[in-house]
Amino acid sequence: MGEAYILDAVRTPRGKGKASGRLHEIHPHELLASCLKGLEQRVDFDPGHVEDVVAGCVSEAGEQGGPIGRFAVLCAEWPNEVTGVSLNRYCGSGQQAANFAMMGVASGFQDLAVGGGVESMSRVPMGSDKHGLDGHNKHLGELHPIVPQGISADLIATIEGFTRGDADAYAVESQRRCKIAQEEGRFDKSILAVRDASGEVALDKDEFPRPQTTLEGLGQLEPSFAAMGDYVRKGQSLSMDEKARKRYPEVAKINHIHHPGNSSGIVDGASALLVASEKYVKEHSGVKPRARVRAMATCGDEPVIMLTAPAPASKVALDKAGMTWDDIDLFEVNEAFAAVVLKFLKESQVDPEKVNVNGGAIALGHPLGATGGMLIGTALDELERRDLNTALITMCIGGGMGIATIIERV
Repeated sequence: MGEAYILDAVRTPRGKGKASGRLHEIHPHELLASCLKGLEQRVDFDPGHVEDVVAGCVSEAGEQGGPIGRFAVLCAEWPNEVTGVSLNRYCGSGQQAANFAMMGVASGFQDLAVGGGVESMSRVPMGSDKHGLDGHNKHLGELHPIVPQGISADLIATIEGFTRGDADAYAVESQRRCKIAQEEGRFDKSILAVRDASGEVALDKDEFPRPQTTLEGLGQLEPSFAAMGDYVRKGQSLSMDEKARKRYPEVAKINHIHHPGNSSGIVDGASALLVASEKYVKEHSGVKPRARVRAMATCGDEPVIMLTAPAPASKVALDKAGMTWDDIDLFEVNEAFAAVVLKFLKESQVDPEKVNVNGGAIALGHPLGATGGMLIGTALDELERRDLNTALITMCIGGGMGIATIIERV
């Protein structure tokens, strides 16, 4: 197998995922197209050489329906010969899109590809595809009593003994780290200003962070998923909590600890990575790789608790690379919920000072299909800033999956 090199990684700022957000007026095709244009402006390559644009997108409905990768290619005014595709691996979609681009290049079947993703959560809200929790498949529901992710996160906290205080303390730390990162311009290298149809800058920095967050303030928020846990879907006899406890009978009662302040935020955004083969790099003296890909992996886990696979997926990737936890300088673990990262830290036993050093989705927000590409770029920027070598990026995924990517600076 050949090498896959990351030539560059770019992203939009994250805009608040509501009608008042600064990116709400920007069509999702245009958000992703802005990243493609950004790559073209920053790297000396011919867009006509790109063999595919792989785009993650979770709510593939309405304006995000169809092969959004192809639509973004057309909006970026790249040559008609450049193809594009969309994929959905829930929250891991953007990272999977990047991994697929890396796989195409490393396999030798492609020499230049783009991977990333987009999600306009203000224009296409979660659930717009009306897939339900189990695709409205009675048989699947009988096999696996899948519940909303928030209840799964609270189930993890209950089983692992994570308290509301633990989750809130983690959230405050995420905001603190993010505040420092923004003040020091640590995200500036990858962020591209997004312009509206008139050419005016719509947004040039992340607008979701709440640096004023305190433990006292978070303590006043009501749990988000307690009422949902009591909800009984039409035609069913068990509440959501009861469904989860049916799979985990040792749990007498789910302790609902998550709320908007210690869970990932709803935002809009897009990301893109340009990936090249060793052959392409050798034949094009104008390009300079920033990193090479050491390993990629996915791993499944029990689908009701759902969000516990980041550490197992990371271990698979480490084994493929012939590495150990100690060989990794920095970790990006998507902050879907505080309990997800706390579970990863408990299972991996890695130093918390190496994990999400610039904050994460609790502070910055989680634009579902775009986040994976954003995290890879964030990790790469921070490796360069700190003059370190290796990073592992991992995410939990609905349905009981995890994904991981290991990169190494060139």
